[in-house]
Amino acid sequence: MEGGGIPPRTVEEVFRDFSGRRAGMLKALTEDVEDFYRKCDPEKENLCLYGYPDATWEVDLPAEEVPPELPEPALGINFARDGMERKDWLSLVAVHSDAWLLAVSFYYGARFDKNERKRLFHLINDLPTVFDMVTGKKQVKEMKPINSSANSKKTTGNKNATSSQKISGKRAAHVETKPPKQQKEEEPDEDDDDAGETVCGICAGPYGANEFWIGCDVCEKWFHGKCVKITPARAEHIKQYKCPTCSKRART
Repeated sequence: MEGGGIPPRTVEEVFRDFSGRRAGMLKALTEDVEDFYRKCDPEKENLCLYGYPDATWEVDLPAEEVPPELPEPALGINFARDGMERKDWLSLVAVHSDAWLLAVSFYYGARFDKNERKRLFHLINDLPTVFDMVTGKKQVKEMKPINSSANSKKTTGNKNATSSQKISGKRAAHVETKPPKQQKEEEPDEDDDDAGETVCGICAGPYGANEFWIGCDVCEKWFHGKCVKITPARAEHIKQYKCPTCSKRART
């Protein structure tokens, strides 16, 4: 179904391929939805929705060759067309479209190294899913990057800063901004350069520039988000954060 073009070879090329296919599928499920709905005739054989790199789409039978040139979209999307509510059917097709888009991108990216795959995923993950766009699901508003020097003053200048300051600062600029060093009442020894280095209150691991951190409002310790099972999206809805230890103390 691809026409034998040169496959994308870099992260940027794969992402452009993903973006074009995504745009085509979105067009089928939103702008051209009446045409798409009509073409998914339940009386026909297994049909698939294809998105192409040039932002076009097509409803067609699956490829005949085995294995196919690329992973195949969901088969038989037309069979459920008249057996479900229209919006539910479109949502289901959208979910399968998202799965196919990821499958194609990581099929092309199978030879990438770990960092390239991670970069590709982040580029893809910054876009709303086809499901989000079709259903109108509300997106979590992205925080604008905060100047690292200004954010540092905000978090280190006031030791009793609220969790909203800590969380939003770390969520918005966790790549650029380092958590405040642990403050000591007495000056550290001159030969102990690492005395004030921030470490995670769970795993004792040191600060990592590419990791999400969150600060406890009670004990004022800092934690890797993954260690306390807090994601940036979840942190957005927390007004006052208590770490697991402080939460346990509050219940006893």
